[in-house]
Amino acid sequence: MTKSKFDTLSIHAGYDPKDHRFASSVPIYQTAAFGLENTETADKIVTGKLAGRYDYSRDGNPTVRVFEDRIAALDGGVDAVAVGSGMAAISYTILNVAENGGRIIAPRNIYGSSLDEFRTFFPKFGIDFDFVDDINDFKTVKNLIGEDTKAIYVESVANPSTEIADLEKLAEIAHAACIPLIVDNTFPTPYLLRPFEHGADITVYSSTKGINGHGNVISGLVVDHGTFDWNNPKFPQFSELEFTLGDEDSHKQESFVSKFGQQAFIKRIRMKYLRLLGAVLEPVDAYLILLGLETISERLDREVASATKIAEFLSTNKHVKKVFYSGIEKDNPLVKKYFPKGVGGILSFELAGNTKNVATLIDNVHVFSYLPNIGDSRSLIVNPTRTTHREVPAKIRESQGLNDQVLRLSIGLEDVDDLIADLNQAINQAFE
Repeated sequence: MTKSKFDTLSIHAGYDPKDHRFASSVPIYQTAAFGLENTETADKIVTGKLAGRYDYSRDGNPTVRVFEDRIAALDGGVDAVAVGSGMAAISYTILNVAENGGRIIAPRNIYGSSLDEFRTFFPKFGIDFDFVDDINDFKTVKNLIGEDTKAIYVESVANPSTEIADLEKLAEIAHAACIPLIVDNTFPTPYLLRPFEHGADITVYSSTKGINGHGNVISGLVVDHGTFDWNNPKFPQFSELEFTLGDEDSHKQESFVSKFGQQAFIKRIRMKYLRLLGAVLEPVDAYLILLGLETISERLDREVASATKIAEFLSTNKHVKKVFYSGIEKDNPLVKKYFPKGVGGILSFELAGNTKNVATLIDNVHVFSYLPNIGDSRSLIVNPTRTTHREVPAKIRESQGLNDQVLRLSIGLEDVDDLIADLNQAINQAFE
């Protein structure tokens, strides 16, 4: 049988109706725990020797599992773990790779909460970051790698500038140093970009955004490519013996590497971080995301087309100083290389004037909603320095061209002519 393509996988991957009383739609297993049947069966369930059986929804849930399997198939990974938010996905990933301490290389032009966590929170746990202004400055990235460097972290499409990371070059640098490349692929989703095809080792998502597409669920994902060798002195946590992986009766001891091989990373995310720190995704939320996922290609095709048209409109407006949308950069080789279907439905622009003009524009849009999210079916507008990037010091923001005049748009599914008309009248009112 030939391998199914993306649109087929987005509807069918990870789900066999015969395992769920032939329900055509994925059932919601809204339960805290599952019966263990009898003591013999219970021993097999709790030790992981009985596939497809569950004991407690913090450890695993059938609805959530379908979602995880579907995303792993769409992304081209060996497995995925769904968690309660995108920040939980990022946090678990960074901790899992560097919990013994060390350094991680990352760009400054990333989501505000990510940068805040990297700058001010992880150092308290012995995990420090080496920041670069341009992640595609490969010489600088190479020079930053030392014995205690544990990973390179990037956003495939930066928030909110939409700058594109050259994943293949960064993967080459990372692998030469025997460290993984971690990619936050939230903006493009697996539909527009599959980072594993370009050398990435781990992807993280805020599936709150384009994967879900309807602004009604907070959720996150960690996906493992399954190709990185974690049997490496840099990462002793994967080779150390774990009591819970062994068999006390037979005195057998195991580590995540010895038991799971190339899946050591994702299994450790599930069994240590999800199980013990507990940022669990609820089954109802997983069900809602699965519904949104069924239309991901249709949604993103339309949002990309609309975002392109809106970016072109803004580029010609006399009150707009600059548009940040790599999708309209015709001579950008990274767009052609990584994004033949478009870079996504998010763009930003710098308005002329001052903060009063920005406030007037925001206060006078009617179709756009003023709220801090992206990837919704509704079109959204925010001023990042006052919302999504408020945690970032002004000096860092300004070094990345992110000032108080920048507005970020997330383009939804409304008629694009209505969106352009809404922006046009709001801009005109801002400069009356």
